[in-house]
Amino acid sequence: MSDYFSLSDCDVIGFDLDHTLCRYHLKETCRLIYESFARYLVEHRGYDRDLLSLTPATWDFCFKGLVVDLEDGNLVKLAEDGTVLRATHGTHDLSTEDILKHYGPKREWKHFTSLNTSFTRSAKYYYYDNYFDLPGALLCGRVVDMLHKRGNEVNSDFWKDMLAAIDHNYNTSAFRDDTGTYFPSVKQNPGRFLQPCSDSVKTWLRSMKTAGKVLLLITSSHSDYCRLVCQHILGKDFEELFDVIITNALKPGFFSLVPQQRPFRTLVNDVEESEGLPSLDKPGWYSQGNWPHLHELLRAMTGKPEPKVVYFGDSMRSDMFPASSFGKWETVMIVEEMEGEGVPRSDAAVSSQAQAEPLEKKGKFEEQGMKAPSAASEQWGSYFVDVHRGGGGDEDSQKLTWCCHCIHKYSTMAIPSVEHIADLPLDFKFPRFSPDKPCTSGYYPRPPDSLLKRSQSQP
Repeated sequence: MSDYFSLSDCDVIGFDLDHTLCRYHLKETCRLIYESFARYLVEHRGYDRDLLSLTPATWDFCFKGLVVDLEDGNLVKLAEDGTVLRATHGTHDLSTEDILKHYGPKREWKHFTSLNTSFTRSAKYYYYDNYFDLPGALLCGRVVDMLHKRGNEVNSDFWKDMLAAIDHNYNTSAFRDDTGTYFPSVKQNPGRFLQPCSDSVKTWLRSMKTAGKVLLLITSSHSDYCRLVCQHILGKDFEELFDVIITNALKPGFFSLVPQQRPFRTLVNDVEESEGLPSLDKPGWYSQGNWPHLHELLRAMTGKPEPKVVYFGDSMRSDMFPASSFGKWETVMIVEEMEGEGVPRSDAAVSSQAQAEPLEKKGKFEEQGMKAPSAASEQWGSYFVDVHRGGGGDEDSQKLTWCCHCIHKYSTMAIPSVEHIADLPLDFKFPRFSPDKPCTSGYYPRPPDSLLKRSQSQP
């Protein structure tokens, strides 16, 4: 395999939508999502109203990559080998002694093999790996705190209420029916939550089509929400940018299920036709589906028996792992945490954001010290490397996190946003991740601070 990756070598270029092509104003969006989940628990499930009150400092707990242990209410941050680096019960830190008591002298998390090999969800744990569910980690911690305060036993029962809250806000009819808190808020004021794509990204997409590339958009969002988002970030003519648009893709199942289980469906006024398609025979806008049927269409469109596909996405569970493992696609991971660790925002993204959002419209937490959900956390540390101060003058111990390890294993390369590469020529050669290279090799434009420090400190 080449040491470098280039878009010019790809026949097909695919994108996830949310937090990939579309960047969100994370502080505003996470506050809205938290409120939408918490309001449901309070109004429909009888939870304490205290869940609705947050201070800016509370948001330090909100950290991508945590796993909640549903059996005991612990949240854990994992090392690349599955050992527990840090843990809380509810929102409260567990001491080293507590961690050893819970997880034994080797600090082993018992469900790691299952999570690490399949990324599937379980009745025993839940992995927070994208910004749409991330505020749920904070809410989970606070619910466990509340159950203790009430003197109630903590077990996985509370999770049924959390799932009901997620479904209430995100189910496929919620946008059309104006139910929940999330969709009505975004519909009313999309500019408060969505960042329009820069002109350089729009030009980049057009240039790839002009160069003969097949462009895909594959999102698990339903078609009505996808249309609202795309019109806001790309313009009313966004459909012209893509050869194939697939909504309600139900990733990761889109990649991992055999074709008989989930056929493609056509849409009429954003409603799926009840009859599934036996195959995909032409470009267009579809719903649900599976990658083997898509692969057949891409063969026909490119005239190649094995077209080379690259897919951009932000979720390890829904995008990187299944696309690389089942689809054998190249993958580019969008990792906004890189910007939280020293990688500067691209000029295009900065100017695009400045035009999009007048200062007086910023939310009430914007100026009051709310941590960006993509920034490192005081409580949890870095997304990439966990640093523990050694006792008695020992050196710091620096361990790669499991999330960081997965980026190297399942991604071709990682970038903070598509803006960072949109101005580059299509034949630009990016160093790719490789098992026999330093773990800093596949980050563009540069690795995050914590990884740089770790590589500099190693002999």
